[in-house]
Amino acid sequence: MTEPLKAAKCVSSGEAAIRLFADEDSVRELTSLLHRAYADHAAAGRVFFASYQSPQDTVHRLRRGECWLALQGKSLVGTVTVAAPYVAPDGYPAPTGAGSFWQLAVDPSQRGTGLGQRLLSVAEARVAARGAAQVVIDTSSQATELVSWYRRRGYVPVGTWRWDVTNYDSVVLMKDLATS
Repeated sequence: MTEPLKAAKCVSSGEAAIRLFADEDSVRELTSLLHRAYADHAAAGRVFFASYQSPQDTVHRLRRGECWLALQGKSLVGTVTVAAPYVAPDGYPAPTGAGSFWQLAVDPSQRGTGLGQRLLSVAEARVAARGAAQVVIDTSSQATELVSWYRRRGYVPVGTWRWDVTNYDSVVLMKDLATS
């Protein structure tokens, strides 16, 4: 995994505690959370990679950033993986030096509790702490509720992208962290 900055290892967020993924954490449990969190998208015909990725894929994606977990007691209820700078593929519409995050996921039982917003705040704070002034993400252009959620939080569309592991075109969204 990317070496995290020396930051607080655990951030308390109401009932859920948010902390870095540790060696003793279960990749299988994390993969299962991702499958649950993205199941509604898959059922709607938007096959996000996180809805079907294997534990080996999860490990590969974890190694590209720092993974944060949200736990309610001992139950894994959310996650996000952060990287800054983000190593984007050639042609991806991201400014040089921007940070990114992926696998932002909240267990369906926790929807509407504000946990997604708290994980988003952790991701943005970590991107900024790692020296990036902008954060760029992408999601299915068909997931209009998700695109609207990001737009309400200051993200603006900057382009499109097509991943070879999904069945949709993505909208790429960016937020300037210096002005937020």
